[in-house]
Amino acid sequence: CDAKFSLTSSLITHQRSHNREKPFSCTLCDAKFTQSSAFKRHVETHTGEKPLSCDLCDAKFSHNSSLISHSRTHTREKPFSCTLCDAKFTQSGAL
Repeated sequence: CDAKFSLTSSLITHQRSHNREKPFSCTLCDAKFTQSSAFKRHVETHTGEKPLSCDLCDAKFSHNSSLISHSRTHTREKPFSCTLCDAKFTQSGAL
């Protein structure tokens, strides 16, 4: 395809989408991944490890993105806006 990347690692990951290569396999289930970061995140679902803590309550998280989303429940920050109306949301998936 005509996709261009500034990082070789991004090109390699993209090429895997074409040839369906998933070199990172979970030994605990049948899940396979194209990226090591996605694989590492998946493995944490098996270990239950949650090293990140909210400074304002007792909530714990395994991923920084989850901690950031949670922190918005305390700050009431809504950084995602609908382009069709004035609605604002705490998470982009709610758009």
